[in-house]
Amino acid sequence: MAFYGIASNLVNYLTTRLHEDTISSVRNVNNWSGAVWITPIAGAYIADSYIGRFWTFTASSLIYVLGMILLTMAVTVKSLRPTCENGVCNKASSLQISFFYISLYTIAIGAGGTKPNISTFGADQFDSYSIEEKKQKVSFFNWWMFSSFLGALFATLGLVYIQENLGWGLGYGIPTVGLLVSLIVFYVGTSFYRHKVVKSDNLAKDLIQVPITAFKNRNVHCPDDHLELYELDSHYYKSNGKHQVHHTPTFRFLDKAAIKTRSRELPCTVTKVEVAKRVLGLTFIWLVTLIPSTLWAQVNTLFVKQGTTLDRKIGSNFQIPAASLGSFVTLSMLLSVPMYDQYFVPFMRKKTGNPRGITLLQRLGIGFAIQIVAIAVASAVEVKRMRVIREFHITSPKQVVPMNIFWLLPQYSLLGIGDVFNAIGLLEFFYDQSPEEMQSLGTTFFTSGIGLGNFLNSFLVTMIDKITSKGGGKSWIGDNLNDSRLDYYYGFLVIISIVNMGLFLWAASKYVYKSDDTKEVSGGCVQMEAKALDTSPLTI
Repeated sequence: MAFYGIASNLVNYLTTRLHEDTISSVRNVNNWSGAVWITPIAGAYIADSYIGRFWTFTASSLIYVLGMILLTMAVTVKSLRPTCENGVCNKASSLQISFFYISLYTIAIGAGGTKPNISTFGADQFDSYSIEEKKQKVSFFNWWMFSSFLGALFATLGLVYIQENLGWGLGYGIPTVGLLVSLIVFYVGTSFYRHKVVKSDNLAKDLIQVPITAFKNRNVHCPDDHLELYELDSHYYKSNGKHQVHHTPTFRFLDKAAIKTRSRELPCTVTKVEVAKRVLGLTFIWLVTLIPSTLWAQVNTLFVKQGTTLDRKIGSNFQIPAASLGSFVTLSMLLSVPMYDQYFVPFMRKKTGNPRGITLLQRLGIGFAIQIVAIAVASAVEVKRMRVIREFHITSPKQVVPMNIFWLLPQYSLLGIGDVFNAIGLLEFFYDQSPEEMQSLGTTFFTSGIGLGNFLNSFLVTMIDKITSKGGGKSWIGDNLNDSRLDYYYGFLVIISIVNMGLFLWAASKYVYKSDDTKEVSGGCVQMEAKALDTSPLTI
């Protein structure tokens, strides 16, 4: 609720209160959203390498709350906000702008420790060695996102209306109080949680060491028998509470890091090499999620600006806030999750024998395809809007296009349905397929993909504006959306998405899933990367 209460309507605050132009406001929203989803890389690393998920979340949540309090002050305290009369605001001072953005990026820092750790901490509550709990865990991420989007629904329906009609202070104050209450509820349950003990070495050092060592040994012949590669005794792993990962035939060039040489430096163990292989495989999938994340970035930016130009009246008095249409993403997602979990999965499970109904990558592929259709629909609706503009000779940016805002409903709803496959599937995929000691970092593949998708959209919007307005030409994304060509930009997104879909299908065909059980592979074995949970209470 707190995050979407800000993100859903931030572009309108920047344009109406801080007087930013369309390109600047879209870019700043994307940059902030990108920061919110990129900072989890640091939070996940700290959790996996040093203090664990619980304490990382605890420290970060306090920073998050501080940011929310500062943001509420930025729109409430007279000296910190621009003065407005009859809905028209004066230009904000440098101090006011600085304080506002400091508040926003304080929230982004706090999100760095909360976003990657709270969902994985929830998944940690299920014991992978319990058949019953393992079944429940299959549904966990579906219902995790379901509950998260309930907060988003309240934000896009309730908070957006409050912000535009009752005041931004109240609109930001409510989620601040809500965040405090939710944290209190969370900490009340501390003694009941399962807490995984941090047993990892320096993960970044290990990941960097493997390719460097492999490069050094590039001219050394790799033995045909992987048993000749360097590995510690299994007793070492058991006694230290670490997990041994056995050799697999993928990315064989990295095996050279485990070759026994006469050098004084010890080679990397097979386990370290296999962890690096797993991360490399995830990276290929991650790269083809960036464009889909760019498509999703339109929801809180250009879709909102598009909605402000349309007829938003219901009856004679009530006017729908343009950002509230984002609630249809949430509503369609909330309706689709139970259908997916209770009907689609059991039906497909009978057909395929897969506990999830379909594979994780099949789920992602379906989600990506639905997203492409959504953006194609957005482009078609924009063509319709431009036709109405020409028909009624509309030229001013303030003129309302006589076209109902609910024309935008299909593109929002399709993105919500796509999220059931795409967003939830990505979160589950990166958690499930990450090495056991890196599951918080693994989740940051999901968050960083969204973050870079926002940065990529910011870059594309800026470059498209510069290129199309060059030499006095008409920008596709100008300040006056009634004299722009958003349909061209959406069409451009459709084209690059189709190309990206082809790359995804190629990457998915090459991907090798982490094994769920022990089985022979090319004379060796692949072992499930899981261990029993430490169910002892948290000690302070």
